[in-house]
Amino acid sequence: MTRGQFTKLVEEAVDAFPPRFRLLVENLAVIVEDVPPGQPDPQTLLSANPEESLQLFFFDGAATTEKSVWDATGPDRIVLYQKNIEAVCESEEEIREQVRLTVLHELGHYFGMQENQLEDV
Repeated sequence: MTRGQFTKLVEEAVDAFPPRFRLLVENLAVIVEDVPPGQPDPQTLLSANPEESLQLFFFDGAATTEKSVWDATGPDRIVLYQKNIEAVCESEEEIREQVRLTVLHELGHYFGMQENQLEDV
């Protein structure tokens, strides 16, 4: 899948987020990268160790529930690792669903939800 096609899936997932919450999102960048820094190609990694767990995403920032008006940091970031997501999915439909779930999961962290709360949602 090209970067443009993958980015389109990410945009669709963000656009599907309920509008009343989307309006509350401020200073957040959603970024697509190939793999986490320092990680070899996912196919090489998985062929050497099939039990290896690949990092699919990363939230870099503070939850809105922990922010202060005095925070002067740059934008929070949600990073999706395209090659890792593609490596664990078997079809384009699986990639689409994984991207959707990942964006929702990370937006949940942005709004201050913990893992157990996200599982309930």
